[in-house]
Amino acid sequence: MSSDPFDEAVASAAVLEKRTGRRSHEVAVVLGSGWLPAADALSASATGEVVEVGFSELGGFRSPTVPGHSGVVRSIECHGHPVLVLLGRVHLYEGHSPATVVHGVRAAAAAGCRTVILTNAAGSLNARMRVGLPVLIRDHLNLTSASPLAGPPPPEGYAGRFVDLTDLYSSRLRGVAREADPSLTEGVYAAMRGPHYETPAEIAMLRSFGADLVGMSTALEAVAARHVGMEVLGLSLVTNVAAGLGESPVSHEEVVAAGAAAARSVGGLLGDVISRL
Repeated sequence: MSSDPFDEAVASAAVLEKRTGRRSHEVAVVLGSGWLPAADALSASATGEVVEVGFSELGGFRSPTVPGHSGVVRSIECHGHPVLVLLGRVHLYEGHSPATVVHGVRAAAAAGCRTVILTNAAGSLNARMRVGLPVLIRDHLNLTSASPLAGPPPPEGYAGRFVDLTDLYSSRLRGVAREADPSLTEGVYAAMRGPHYETPAEIAMLRSFGADLVGMSTALEAVAARHVGMEVLGLSLVTNVAAGLGESPVSHEEVVAAGAAAARSVGGLLGDVISRL
């Protein structure tokens, strides 16, 4: 297989077409920690066959090592739209390169997706954003010290590496989401490298920067998606109160459990958003 990440994405898309029988898809949904019930809710509303393919079968993907990330792709027909649902992702802290972290998004774009919904489990830095609440991402702070566009320039046929990130998280799609659920609030997501949780001093710093949410994913995928021309909707599910703001230590088990408890209802929200695209 080519070592060029864009060629690898095209190759993965070709395997997806063969395995799913769909020449192209329109929407990609990337699910974060504990979001499996959301995938099941989307699949329950699907018409026709639901086809599931493991990451390991697609080339270029790596299998997640983190509990709550399943490492499979589902192809479904949802409200008239062919949708790719990625059940989980890999992270920088698992030892992967930025190109590997964003491979799923690039493969989805190569498979025809022009819209991507990026979800995650996030810690709340804002008292108004309580556990179990879905929050639209208005913007992000990329504090991972990484970019999917670093390294050799993109090959011919792709935009250059200097991508404008104004309105990265589409204001149009946020409007669509608020039509589906007028109660949705918005916030700024701070992406940290992890895997350790932040110190109380770091949380205080992030709050002073204007962050409302904190997590360890999403930002690189959003940049990669914008680079290949996708429209991005970001949705965080608040699964814990950030370090130093709650009464107990943060644990991954808590994050996964809180995500699972709320994800089915959020899956209904995702389906409603997709129906309005």
